[in-house]
Amino acid sequence: MNSLIQLFLDLLPIIWLIISLGVFKMPAVRATSIGLALTVLLSILGGKLTVTKTFLGALDGAIMGLIVISYVVVAALFAYNSASYSGNMRVIQNALSHVSTDPRILVLLVCWAFGAFLESVAGFGIAVAIPAGILISFNIKPIKASVISLLANTATTSFGAVGLPVITLADVTKLNSQTLAIFVSLQLLLLCILVPFLLVLLVDSSFKELKKIWYYPLTAGLVYGIVQLVVSYLLGPELPTIVASLATLIALIMLAQRKNKSSVKQEKHTLTEIAVATAPFILIFSLVLVTSPLFPQINNFLNNFQISFQIYPGQDNGQTFSYLVSPGTIILLSAIIGGLVQKVSLQEQLKILILTLKSVWKTIITVCAIVALAKVMDYSGMTTTLATSLVKGLGPIYPLFAPIIGAIGSFATGSNTSSNVLFGDLQLSAAKNLGVNKYWLVASNMAGSTAGNMLSPQSIAVATTGVKLEGKEGIILKDALKWAGLYLGVICIFLYLIGLIFGMIRL
Repeated sequence: MNSLIQLFLDLLPIIWLIISLGVFKMPAVRATSIGLALTVLLSILGGKLTVTKTFLGALDGAIMGLIVISYVVVAALFAYNSASYSGNMRVIQNALSHVSTDPRILVLLVCWAFGAFLESVAGFGIAVAIPAGILISFNIKPIKASVISLLANTATTSFGAVGLPVITLADVTKLNSQTLAIFVSLQLLLLCILVPFLLVLLVDSSFKELKKIWYYPLTAGLVYGIVQLVVSYLLGPELPTIVASLATLIALIMLAQRKNKSSVKQEKHTLTEIAVATAPFILIFSLVLVTSPLFPQINNFLNNFQISFQIYPGQDNGQTFSYLVSPGTIILLSAIIGGLVQKVSLQEQLKILILTLKSVWKTIITVCAIVALAKVMDYSGMTTTLATSLVKGLGPIYPLFAPIIGAIGSFATGSNTSSNVLFGDLQLSAAKNLGVNKYWLVASNMAGSTAGNMLSPQSIAVATTGVKLEGKEGIILKDALKWAGLYLGVICIFLYLIGLIFGMIRL
């Protein structure tokens, strides 16, 4: 009985987040702050950590949330807001809309490829809101446009915001980020191929019509999935989605021009206008590439500029911030230079940055609170207790359900990154207890979280805002549920069977 009570108490912070965010629809900043306070009390009153260690653990997590996650979020949104202010996001959107008149092909271009690109450089719901709004201009009904955008923003989210979810997962679990990126890409390969077909079916539910254009979703899925895997293998977690989305865009445009020449409208923007519009994003791609391990001399030199510190006592608990190669620094620098190219003055950029900070201060607090909560759970042993109980209860079939845990995390928090922070260590502990490949099981949390994100209240709220359907969240959730269930079911079964076949897990 005591062990059951202890398990319930250790689960309480997670239960609170699920109920407060998913049921009570409480604002995330309030729910996560209360969740952190609850976790701190459980740690102290339960005798797990001293008061000092508990608060040091929370501070350690808050600072990690600030310099690893929030910095990237602010920089990415600043880049997007600056491009929107100058009118250049509209140039990119217009250029895409002139490739084809077939709504099924446009969905692949706008939601799958362009949406993935937005996710790669910004994330934060932009990849749902913007494509959903564009689809309405193509005469796709608002609710359908929302569900399509939510489904498209699943398999493409793992490397969003210049690889932030995977980088954070690697930081939390102390695993190699490049190896982890490879495992994540492998696990999502089937979903990358499947989702474009589902998107086409969502536009037109006729399998007969799908047969007529099957090569479009196949091209979109294969190009994206394979390029993402290759870039993960060669460069690590920062560039896979950027390169894969651009490669998919190019492949689809070339295919559309070849197969549907008569439907392609005359381009309204010159190459110079498009080059200027994409300048910040080209710079992000270029700087991430040049500072990556692909150029070891540059990478090693820049990594010498770092800040190392330790807040929570104990071996391997220190933090290192390589500020020159941080995705946040790269995005911020690219946005500033790109903004100047787009004739946005430094004074205007400063105003945009201030407005961006004002718009996301609640998100920054939320991120810091959720990471602090996860760190206290980890340092106090709550995470280990949960992992041990789950492994004991499920035994060797635990890996079958591991993605569901990731999905619960992203559903509750609306963020793959937050899900990884919450459950990354739990999956690692479970892998150690089961004696299975730790990279495979930890990566499955990332794979599962891509499904839960589709149903999270935050994602659905963003989708309804993008199509001006505030108050219709319940209808969209109902329509999205069956697709998310199918997606998650495929992940669980596929990863379990492949894991058994290749010896990553065992019976």
